[in-house]
Amino acid sequence: MKTRQKTGLLLLIVLFSVSVFTSCITEFEYDSSLLIGKWVSGTEYYRYNEDGTGLTWDTADDVSEEEAQAFTWTLVYSTLTHIHIMEIGGVVPKVYTVTELTATSLQYEDEFGNTHSFTKSDS
Repeated sequence: MKTRQKTGLLLLIVLFSVSVFTSCITEFEYDSSLLIGKWVSGTEYYRYNEDGTGLTWDTADDVSEEEAQAFTWTLVYSTLTHIHIMEIGGVVPKVYTVTELTATSLQYEDEFGNTHSFTKSDS
């Protein structure tokens, strides 16, 4: 019976240790100022402005920057949130997890695990 108690106690200690260490994992904090500017992936474009507003358009759909869809954005740690503002009223939130953000590269995943990669455009 004492062996069972020791085994049970050891199991509890291991489970407690695992839960403590996994709860200490923190998200990576990205510098939101690196996001400012125009980003491109194929024919898809995003412009992030310093005031938390932005525009998105896709030239494959024959949409130019002047006709772009407006959105607001926030970047908290690695969570990038877009709130797309619909022309007919209403908003559509989209939440992404940033996996890379440098002066020239942006990569994030959506809630379905799809990866999106962008490079910063000079213009």
